[in-house]
Amino acid sequence: MIETLKSWDEDLFLWLNSFHSESLDAIVFQATQTITWVPLYLFLAYLMVRQFGLQSIWLLLGLALTVLIADQGTSSFMKPFFGRLRPCQDDRWMDLIHNYGRCGGMYGFASSHAANSFGVATFVFLAIGQFYVQLKWLFLWALLFSYTRIYLGVHYPADVFVGALVGILAGFFAFWLQQLAQAAFYKYRSQNKN
Repeated sequence: MIETLKSWDEDLFLWLNSFHSESLDAIVFQATQTITWVPLYLFLAYLMVRQFGLQSIWLLLGLALTVLIADQGTSSFMKPFFGRLRPCQDDRWMDLIHNYGRCGGMYGFASSHAANSFGVATFVFLAIGQFYVQLKWLFLWALLFSYTRIYLGVHYPADVFVGALVGILAGFFAFWLQQLAQAAFYKYRSQNKN
């Protein structure tokens, strides 16, 4: 069963990776870089501060926790534990795949890019989505950001899918923990004022 799923995943990867254009390579490569999205992250932080003022520190800490859980869960735990080679590290695909010259580490399961982007989208939507309904589009951004990893030949679709699930779970967990910690802090503070 596992081998069949791996085979389907590899076939889907080869098919998706075959859709590329040299004119898009540099653009997609830039789109996969974290630095490219710093203005977006700053804008999201601005929306939190605008909505909650000084109390937004709790949300910013929760967002940082989301990325920490998503990133370290995939990079420090899952990748070494599962040891699944990235497509660009697998000799079987050397002449078959499109790779834009950079491969990353040895292992790719699960995608940290997918985990981080879906984690950010989930946490931000839970935190301020009720005030800014347009933030639902963050999930499309996360999907496109994650897809760049397949386009560039550094992740299989399953790497991206599982990474996205890890990110979504990290976002929910960090939001729950942030709400719990914030409520406990203010309860403790109000009890000690009396």
